Amino acid sequence: MATKPNRSFAERMFARKSIAQVQRETETSELKRSLGKWNLLLLGVGCIIGAGIFVRTGSAAALHAGPAVLLSFVVAGIVCAFAGLCYAELSSTLPVSGSAYTYGYTTLGEFVAWTMGVLLLLEYGIAAAVVAVGWAGYVVSLLADFGITIPAALTGPTGQLLVRDGAPVLVDGQQVVTIFNLPAFLICIALSLLLVLGVSESAKVNNIIVAIKVSVLTAFIVVGGLIVLSNLPELVATNWTPFIPENTGDGQFGVDGIMRAASIVFFAYIGFEAVSTAGQEAKDPAKDMPFGIIGSLVVCTVIYMLVAAIMTLLVPYNTLNVPDPVAVVVDAFGPQWGWLAKTIKIGAIIGLTSVVLVLMYGQTRIFYTMARDGLLPRIFSKVHPKYQTPWINTLLVGLITACAAGFIDINTLGDATSVGTLAAFAIVCLSVIYLRRAAPDLPRGFKVPFYPVLPILGILSCGYLITTVPMHVLLLFLIYLGVGLVIYFLYGIHFSNLQTGKDMDEGPEMGEFPGPVVD
Repeated sequence: MATKPNRSFAERMFARKSIAQVQRETETSELKRSLGKWNLLLLGVGCIIGAGIFVRTGSAAALHAGPAVLLSFVVAGIVCAFAGLCYAELSSTLPVSGSAYTYGYTTLGEFVAWTMGVLLLLEYGIAAAVVAVGWAGYVVSLLADFGITIPAALTGPTGQLLVRDGAPVLVDGQQVVTIFNLPAFLICIALSLLLVLGVSESAKVNNIIVAIKVSVLTAFIVVGGLIVLSNLPELVATNWTPFIPENTGDGQFGVDGIMRAASIVFFAYIGFEAVSTAGQEAKDPAKDMPFGIIGSLVVCTVIYMLVAAIMTLLVPYNTLNVPDPVAVVVDAFGPQWGWLAKTIKIGAIIGLTSVVLVLMYGQTRIFYTMARDGLLPRIFSKVHPKYQTPWINTLLVGLITACAAGFIDINTLGDATSVGTLAAFAIVCLSVIYLRRAAPDLPRGFKVPFYPVLPILGILSCGYLITTVPMHVLLLFLIYLGVGLVIYFLYGIHFSNLQTGKDMDEGPEMGEFPGPVVD
């Protein structure tokens, strides 16, 4: 019978999983190993392509960077590359479900692991809500093209004045105040039910969606690019002059605005991180995880740059503060391209569907792992006997995501997601430094190059982008984090496996936290 370890309060907070225990959990997981390297790459592409291009690019350009949102993507991509390389090393070394949460548990201890779990709820669950709101915007726009109108009050968050193409939407001379985003709510519920059916089925659907989405985006780039090239001097003079608008306040245009926009679009790159949550379901994680993470990051960064350039050249940037900016752009192609505009909107809807799917998938696997560790009630790790998926927590994630998408506005959701994502990425970079020193002989399928420079740059750059977020968002974030920590001290620290002595394998000790040494 397991006995409860006798530790001080500080020792309990920073108790770590042993490497042997993590490896044993990998071998004994009930989840099916059904994902190959191309599944993982498409999983990442399915998440990365969507949120940034189809949703957040518009508000980042309209409110903060103008045409220079192109540079914001460069900044965000560089920061993302630092974190992505760190994720690739950790996922090839500790290929388990739970992603950054498990990495933190193994390196920095239980308190940090719980904090990561709280951050990842922002990074996955709330990010899924952001994309669902964008999905709803495209659905409303497409249906309007066919003469089908959803009541305006049911197309936005509670209490928001509805705006379209930079102008207020009026009904009977009165500006519309939205009550509830019904389409966004429904897509979250529907996709949670799909995830209950199983990851293999979900991955197959995702592969088809990614193929359609990439084809549609290619059409957008080709047609939009031809229109841009045929009118380039005029478009540059009209929409790209000045390329960097003059600063009008804190985070509003200028260099300051570029950095603020970078923190907004950064969350669109979390597709590679979603790949790492699939560690226990990858066929050959040591080889496949780095391939999926880095490959999806490279492919999607190129596409981001092309699409963002076309968007800001074809329409004035100040008209893009909408949930569906690509719909605004394709409508500007001209009446002769009406058929293509409808096709691209359909592709955007399909693409955003895959993003919501992947983000919700990642969140369910994090809850599953936390419940197996005892930090959450065991019911969240209950696997369906037929579908072999954590069905109860999947339904809960669907409900949380649906309510957030239905009631809260997209900019608030997006800012919260960005802060949580950046904080989580910084901790992951720190975990790589720790694990290199604490377990230097541990087999690694991939190693971060230029260690420790790149992990340190990852920590510093993530921290800097967090400082660009408005203070009221940071205060809300701190309150949210505080509530999460209260739950840990009331429940998690008392019931976790490490605290109760359940399912423990001491394994080799990794020692105290050391300083970085050049590899």
